[in-house]
Amino acid sequence: MKSELRRRDFNRLAVGLSALGLSGLAWSNDKARHILVVGDSLSAEYGIARGTGWVALLSQQLANHKPPWQVVNASVSGDTTAGGLARLPALLKQYTPNVVVIELGGNDALRGFPLKTTEKNLTQMVAACHQAKATVLLIGMQVPPNYGQAYAQDFSRMFARISQQQRTQLVPFLLKGVADATDPTALFQPDRIHPKAEAHPIILSNVWPVLKRML
Repeated sequence: MKSELRRRDFNRLAVGLSALGLSGLAWSNDKARHILVVGDSLSAEYGIARGTGWVALLSQQLANHKPPWQVVNASVSGDTTAGGLARLPALLKQYTPNVVVIELGGNDALRGFPLKTTEKNLTQMVAACHQAKATVLLIGMQVPPNYGQAYAQDFSRMFARISQQQRTQLVPFLLKGVADATDPTALFQPDRIHPKAEAHPIILSNVWPVLKRML
């Protein structure tokens, strides 16, 4: 009863403040927590209709979750780990996320960046998230065989090593069931790099079991 009276008093105050142009102080029951996704074109819905990518599907899946979660997709097509590292401080400040999903590194490999540079950037991103009191889900990637077996193995192991050293959760391979399907071209756009819309539910099925435990 007392709490209800307090709420009514607060609402009356909010109405008065709103009349004075101070509506930002109005009562809010929105206690949604934030999941921030910092990725590249694989998360930015490149080449597919808006709302059909795995991040949008995740947001739909969490729409009725209790307590509520709001998914913020800060992915940029073509982004590298250096770009993500540069953008991250402002994103952490703006959204104060509880969970950060980092999906970067593929473009570093495509551009031939040294693995040590990629690893350093990702490690710094994780550290910045931890400093902001956010837990991290690191998304691993793999490169095609034409990169050479040694490089491909080192690239894949890099994500596991960062996850272990920085104590993050890990999805070993975002495109499991897509890139290694029976027909590896069936679920990709003509560029053979970006998945079709029908591949994104599979991608979400790779992410969700790990992310669910974190929520």
